[in-house]
Amino acid sequence: MKEPFRALTRSQAWRSVFRHGLPLSNRTRAEAVFYNFFLHVHPTKVRKRSVKLTYTWGLGGLSAGLFIVLVLTGALLMLYYRPSVQQAYGDMKDLQFVVSSGQFLRNMHRWAAHAMVAMVFLHMLRVFYTGSYRPPKEFNWVIGVVLFVFTVLLSYTGYLLPWDQLAYWGISVGTNMVRSVPFGLGERISYLLLGGNIVGENALVRFYVLHCFVLPVAAMVLMGIHFWRVRKDGGV
Repeated sequence: MKEPFRALTRSQAWRSVFRHGLPLSNRTRAEAVFYNFFLHVHPTKVRKRSVKLTYTWGLGGLSAGLFIVLVLTGALLMLYYRPSVQQAYGDMKDLQFVVSSGQFLRNMHRWAAHAMVAMVFLHMLRVFYTGSYRPPKEFNWVIGVVLFVFTVLLSYTGYLLPWDQLAYWGISVGTNMVRSVPFGLGERISYLLLGGNIVGENALVRFYVLHCFVLPVAAMVLMGIHFWRVRKDGGV
């Protein structure tokens, strides 16, 4: 069994994929991580205690996994949803009663959103409790705080899309709170979000674009920087 495997690992096909051989020493282990597309975001060396489940509880990975679930389920929901005052509520009802597994898909998206807010918040608590925000990781801590804000905004902007009474009054209360920002900024921000002074067609389209494109793309860019900085700062 060893001879065929050894012949395989010495073949040109194997070496073209795995350029640094089997990770049998500290050097080859480091090279395998550093030059691998999927592994290079990890540091080549980490502290033993930092890889224990009871140290991180996998909260960062769970948050990233929930974000992937939200992207996939959101893309499927977009196939059945039209951001129009006349059609949005009817499309949500079609998802609930007409589309096969539509209610399951919508609930999966909704509960994943709730879970992601909780996971990101707990992840921040863990980072604060373990002192992982201290130098040289303070910049990554700031990025994490911004990602938490984006997570809340993603959840809030999706609140209007069903276009029911709960969504209408929830957005009305939120934008009225924004208007209380001093120096006239509140009025400008509220007008920018709603595309006017009332919760109507313009508000629905703007919240749809924010929820489905602007915020997810910005979050993905920041998540990439966040993961990269974890590696550059020496791991968890």
